[in-house]
Amino acid sequence: MTLGRLAGPIAELPGLGVTVIKEDALDFANRPAGEIARKPTVAESRGQVLELFDKNTAALRAGIAGASDEHWSKNGKLSVGERKFYDGPRMGAMRRMVMSHMIHHRAQLGVYLRLNEVPVPSVYGPSADEGR
Repeated sequence: MTLGRLAGPIAELPGLGVTVIKEDALDFANRPAGEIARKPTVAESRGQVLELFDKNTAALRAGIAGASDEHWSKNGKLSVGERKFYDGPRMGAMRRMVMSHMIHHRAQLGVYLRLNEVPVPSVYGPSADEGR
C-alpha cells in the first residue's frame, strides 16, 4: 500500500464510530439503489488526511459525550450482507471495530515509516527514533 492508502483508514475510522453510536445496525453491503460502492480514502496530502481526521474525530467526540451508559449497552450489529461480524453491545463494537482497528492501522503506518527510513514519532512516550 502507499502511504496515502495507509493513512486513509486512520482518518476514516472515527466516522465509523459515529455510525456505531447512531445506528442499530450497519450492513456494509446494503447501499441505496443506484449508489456506487464507496472507495477507501487515499490521502493525496497531509492536509487532506488531517482535515478528514479532525472532522471525524470532532463528530465522534460529540457522539461519545452525548451517549449514555444505557445507550452504550444497547445492541449493535455490523455485517456484510448475511455475514455478521459483530452482534453485541455498542461499546464492544466501538472497541473492536473502531478503536482496535485504528490501532492496527496506526501500527501498519509506523512499520511503513520505519521501512522507508522516516523517523517514527512518539505515541505514548519517546520513540526509538527520538533523540538521535
